[in-house]
This record gives sequence, structure tokens and C-alpha cells, in this order.
Amino acid sequence: MRSEKPAYPVAVRRTVQRSFHDHTFDDHFEWLRDKNSDQVRAHLGLENEYAEAVTAHLQPLRERIYGEIKDRTQETDMSVPSRNGDWWYFARTVEGGAHQVFCRVPAVDSADTERAWTPPTVEPGVSLPGEETLLDANAASETHDFYALGSFSVSEDGTRLAWSEDTAGDERFTMYIKDLASGEMLTDRITQTSYGAFLTPDASELIYTVVDDAWRPWRVYRHVIGTPVSEDELIYQEDNPGLWLGVELSADKQWLMVASACSEYGEYRIRKVDAPRDPWLTVIPESDRVLYTAEPITVAGADYVLLTHDYAAPNSRVSLMPLSTAGSSIADVDLIDVIPASEQTRIEVCEPTATHLVVSLRSETTPRVRLIPRASLDGLVTGSFTTGSLTGTEPAFDEDLFTASVVSARYDNPVIRVSYTSFVTPPRVYDIPTGPVDDENLDEFGVGAPIMRRETTVLGGYNRSDYTVERDWAVAEDGTRIPISLVRRADFDASVPAPVVQYAYGSYEASTDPGFSISRLSLLDRGVAWVVAHVRGGGELGRSWYDDGKKFTKKNTFTDYVAVTRHLAQRQDVDAARIAVLGGSAGGLLVGAVLNLAPDLYCGALAAVPFVDPLTSMLMPELPLTALEWEEWGNPMEDPEVYEYMRSYSPYENLRDANYPPVLAVTSLNDTRVLYVEPAKWVAALREHAEHPETVLLRCEMAGGHGGASGRYSQWKDTAWEYAWLAEKLGVAG
Repeated sequence: MRSEKPAYPVAVRRTVQRSFHDHTFDDHFEWLRDKNSDQVRAHLGLENEYAEAVTAHLQPLRERIYGEIKDRTQETDMSVPSRNGDWWYFARTVEGGAHQVFCRVPAVDSADTERAWTPPTVEPGVSLPGEETLLDANAASETHDFYALGSFSVSEDGTRLAWSEDTAGDERFTMYIKDLASGEMLTDRITQTSYGAFLTPDASELIYTVVDDAWRPWRVYRHVIGTPVSEDELIYQEDNPGLWLGVELSADKQWLMVASACSEYGEYRIRKVDAPRDPWLTVIPESDRVLYTAEPITVAGADYVLLTHDYAAPNSRVSLMPLSTAGSSIADVDLIDVIPASEQTRIEVCEPTATHLVVSLRSETTPRVRLIPRASLDGLVTGSFTTGSLTGTEPAFDEDLFTASVVSARYDNPVIRVSYTSFVTPPRVYDIPTGPVDDENLDEFGVGAPIMRRETTVLGGYNRSDYTVERDWAVAEDGTRIPISLVRRADFDASVPAPVVQYAYGSYEASTDPGFSISRLSLLDRGVAWVVAHVRGGGELGRSWYDDGKKFTKKNTFTDYVAVTRHLAQRQDVDAARIAVLGGSAGGLLVGAVLNLAPDLYCGALAAVPFVDPLTSMLMPELPLTALEWEEWGNPMEDPEVYEYMRSYSPYENLRDANYPPVLAVTSLNDTRVLYVEPAKWVAALREHAEHPETVLLRCEMAGGHGGASGRYSQWKDTAWEYAWLAEKLGVAG
């Protein structure tokens, strides 16, 4: 007797009307927004039960994939120690522990630079002489269903530790402070903080930010350690709802810097750390609409601000601005260019150390690091050098597609730490010696050869030569060439068309750069090709690539993706009938929009925390992040054209009767970035239009945030669940 298949949950219709700009939208599932409603929670519970029931047959495959991830991961491991002052700091992971254990050991005091700055060798499970445990996050998480760290700050003198914890997944953190000399916890507790808190250099104060009701960081406070939190001083408040507030110390730790910014412009205010009663000094006023970062710096005995900015430079340039001109319009300031504007190179950030400028940039889609000796700046100011002579140097690597990024560039340290990875190379850590340009042990730029400190261990006999990476190009509807990265096993049979997972993000100028993934090997080893579509809206090809995929050009992101799919489908080595679409958050918006454009092109769609009801969210300024997001999407409340444009691509509002492929949407109840209600509404509505509504699934993590469940084991299980589902849709579940 055949058992009956379970019935998918059907959300009742309760029409709520949304009216703007002479248009009324009947929203039948808006009632799902009340997450405290017993009926809403019951519905989400039914969705989880249904998803588990109809995929129960995949449980053995999930267990195999989870085992593969676990078996390839060195569970008892450690990070490369990083030196700050008299200590080496590092983190251990232990088998069975979902979180890290943060530790330190004393540094060797030696005049021999190489000896003093060579990290101690840390072995899994073996304590070093003098090792101290600063924070055991495994122990701290034991009584919580969810646990995540926010800030983690050790004072410059090593006497105190401040850190924050989120135990709900809503990214509201509680601050704690520990005396490292005695090991005692201090009584200071600060609740409802945001990211980025830090101790002042003398360890007497904590600087932290808090968010408003819309989850926007908007206030910076100064807490004197040992005093009541009620007496904390508000040192700055950003009242513009469209700006995000941040605070940090300058590279030399001499200045406190508060930045108000969005994706298009910002404003820095600075003052000396040891002069808390001095007025703030504005660097470039917000009214100039310049997007920039600032670092106070001394050059040739004079005070300047090192700017990385986009004034007359869409891809940004690096300039020196006299500190005495701070507050003036940038058009009235005689800037001295360090790195001029370029159409080929995107400058992302420039950090000073005592001897160098450390530049993070992007060229030909690839993130790189450039080192420029500060001695050259003296020549710029005095006129003995020209901008064109400041070439600097970049560490050389042996792959065409890679990601090199700065891990740390502490002001007085004689090494720059850089990370390196690619689609097939596990993350590596390099230390690059730096010093005066006349140091005979260094090159003409005052830079030594990179020293590889570690490559992440991948167990099970991993060999990067077993995999291959290819750069391909598709042509978009308007003729624009779209870069594609394709990763697969090197021993593939090109005569046998392969299934494809096609991934993209395409928003906020966030680039999908080459990076290694242990979990991805489980798909690659089953014959799947992993494809990244570097669509417009990201930042792979500079600022214009981003500008051409936001606001009134947002649809380029979706049509670019479809163009990549059609290009792949024409390749002889790709099975056009087995291409799955994958994206998360704003990439989940892409998934929903693409399915409405071309549902027939895909055999499955995985949408993680998907932003699929964007217009509704952008019409609710009381929601987390909405006002900040207007710089990305436009403001549909104020502008009827924005309203109509967003309405024309919103996945939720453009569903149609069609043969949609199987869909898996995953979300978290406590996500404050993309609320669970968006995929919940989308799934309910999608089932009303899909030919096969039973193939549309929703999984909701009931104790998680934007990144899902906390802890590496829970995350591995979630990945295995999703990959097993993908594997079945791609025909490789055997």
C-alpha cells in the first residue's frame, strides 16, 4: 500500500493593502510579519516539518556530505599568532568545539628583528610556555542556543580585554571587560551595543556604538571603565537616517575618528585621543558628497591627512591634504596625488605604517596589495619626486585568479601580514618584512620577500592540481562582457556535459573574489562545475561596474545573470538541463528576479536569506537598515519612478503562472538584515503560481541570524542539507 505524500503548508490569505503613488498592491501574506504571533510561528513550524518530510530520503546523503566536510577539516587547529606589543595572540579550535578559544603567549624581546617577529610554532592540542586563555568561546556558548562574537579588543598594553556577545542572532551585543593581569571579570556590562567597540590606548576607556530602532549605528559613547554605564558620555550622534556611523582609532593610535557614511558619500570627524574635550575637526564636509577614508599623517615635518577618495576619480585616488585645510570644500584644496585616478585600477583603502603606505586595490577583477615607501611622500611634498614615480611593489603569486588582502598592518610593526587564497588554494598567511628603503636586507622599496607562515590544512589528501579554474566571458543584452569564473575537477571528461551550480551576488559593490571552500569540494568531486557570474552591481571591474547595477540600472544584474546562463548552456561541456541558481541575501533577490525572467533555464534554485520583497521593505523606514538602503535601491517613498522601477523587478510582486523549478528558501527567525517574512511570503505566493507547488520549500532556523545557526558544526550541517538538495536536483545524488 503506497504511503501518501505530505501536503505542503498553505498560508491563509489576509489581504493588506499597500498604497503609494496612486498604486495599490493587495498583499495577501503580509500577516506573516508578526513573528511573535503563535499562528506565524506555527506556520513556520509546519514549513520546517514539510521540508524535512519531503527530503527525508536525502538524510544519508546529508550525513555523507557532512562527514566529508568534517573529515577534510582539521578540527583541532590554530591561527597564526599575530604580535601586538609584548604578546603573540592566536586562536585555537578544538575537536568537538563549535567556537574558538582565544589565547596569547609572551613575545621574545630581541634586537634580532627576524627572531623577534617570527611567530611561535603552535601545535594542535599542545600548550606553549606561558600560554594564557583570554576567552573560551566554547564555554561561553554552552548555555545558549545561539552564540556569536561581535567586538574583540585587547588594550595596547595588554592589560585588559573587551568583547561582546550576541546570544539571540539579532546582532545586539552585550559588552564584557576582563582584567588580564588578575584574570578577573570587571563589573562593567553594556547592553545593546553594535560592532566595532574598542579600548583606548591607555586601557582606561571603552569606545562603543549603539543602534537606533532601525538597526542603524547612530551614537558613539565613551565609557570610563569602573564607572556606571548610566554615566557614559555621548560623544557623537548621527541624525541623518541615511548614514551609518562608525568609530575607530587612526593607524598611529593618536586620533579618534568618527565616520558617517553611506555607499555614495561620507564625512570624517577627528580629534586627538588625549584631548577628549577638543571640538571635532571635520576633514571634508558631507555637503561635498565625497566618499572617502582619512588618516592623519606627518610628511616632511608637516601635518597632512591621507585621503582615499572619489573626488574626480570614480575608482578613487590617494591624495595628501594639508591638515590646516580640513573643513574646506575639497574643490578649494590643493591636493597632492599619491596614486592618481585610473580607469583600470580601483583603489579600495590606503593604510599608513611607520615606513610604508599599504594599499588594497583591484586590477583586472583581482584584489591585490601594493606597498609604497613613505620616504617617497617627502619627495612629493618637497617636489623632488613626481606622482608617476611612486610605483611601489606588489607581492607576486603563481595564479592568475587569486585574492590577496591585508590581514594586519600595525603602525610600528616591521612586517605586513597578508592573506592569499584562490578557488583551489586553501588560505595562506604571509608575513612581508618592511623597513627603511636603505635597509640592505630589503629591496629598493624597503620590502622583503613574502614569508609563508601557514597554509590551511585540508585533510584527505587534497591536491590543488586535481582542480582547474577557468575565466570565461559572456555577452550581456547591451553588449557588455561579463566575467565568469568556472571551477571543476581537472580530470573531467569534456565530452560529457556537466551539471552546474551558478552563483552570483551583484550588489553593494561587493565582489565575489576567488576563495577556497572545503564544503564546495563535495559538489566538485561529484562532477559539478561551480560557476561564479561576476554580474554588474558588484565591484569586480571598478566603480562603474557597481553603478551600472544599482538604482535605475539594477535590472542589469538580473539580465547579466541570465546571459551567463545562456552562454554556459551553449558550451559543449555544460549540461543545459542541469543548471541550478544559487544566491543569498541581495543575491537571493537575484535568484527571485531571475526565476521570474527565465524559470525554464534552471533545474533548481537555492535562495539563502533572500531579499525577495524589496519594495515593501524600502517603503518601511522603521525596519532595520531601510533608510540606509535607499542609496542602493533608491527611495520609493519619495520618488514614484523609483517605486515603479522596483515594482517592475520585485520577485514577490512579479510572480506569474509558470513552470518554476524546485526552490529551497532558507532563512532565520532573528535575522535583522533580511527579515524572515520576505522568504515566508515569497514561498507562500510562489506556490500559488508554480506548476509544481509541492517542490517549493522553506527552512527557517528558529534560533539564528543572518548567517544562520551559530557554531561551525551547525553550519556544516546546514550546508550539507542544502548541498544534498542541490545534488539531487543536479542528478548527482547517488
